Amino acid sequence: MPTVLVVDDDFMVADIHRRFVDHTDGFTAVGVAHTAAAALTAVAQLDPDLILLDVHLPDTSGLDVLRRLRAEKNPVGVIMITAARELDTVADALSGGAADYLIKPFEYPQLRDKLESFRARTEALESGAADQDLVDSLFGGAAADPRPEARPLPLPKGLSAETGRLVLDAVAAAAELSATECAEAVGISRVSARRYLEHYLASGALTVRLQYGRAGRPERRYRSGR
Repeated sequence: MPTVLVVDDDFMVADIHRRFVDHTDGFTAVGVAHTAAAALTAVAQLDPDLILLDVHLPDTSGLDVLRRLRAEKNPVGVIMITAARELDTVADALSGGAADYLIKPFEYPQLRDKLESFRARTEALESGAADQDLVDSLFGGAAADPRPEARPLPLPKGLSAETGRLVLDAVAAAAELSATECAEAVGISRVSARRYLEHYLASGALTVRLQYGRAGRPERRYRSGR
């Protein structure tokens, strides 16, 4: 289960992000820091898998924290979460080794998708030897076949290629469906269907549409392609 350190100078925002992380299946927030110094101390003590890192911190920039971690050869994943929209800031985050960048303000589904993408990349890197399709998918390049479904990331442990193909076929046949509908069509549990669907969403084989009802959380409906 990926562990996450939340770093934000705003106490209320940090707590919201912490609750977002804990609300996401398979992720747990192990700490919160409000300064760059506290963030570096927490990384050393907690050894998280991922940091949600704000750029604007009271003592120094979150980009400086990122550079410090990379200078120390710390491979921890970093998603920059900030209101900074300047392209030079985005470029610094990319060159510094950030895995992703999310601009405030945002809604929970946007953060959840970033977390799911991070997990998919991590599991792909742990899957063993790489081929060119895997390398292209990780680096965002185009494989010989440009269709997303032709170059999905390797399936995480516990998921099978055969069931994965049934899931993709069910989505294609229905044009659009929810995790519950997919589970019924394939004959698997809703939890398993959701894992397959989120994996293929992270790899680019599927897209998602949020359907809002009268009350409660919006329903995620999956469809083929981009």
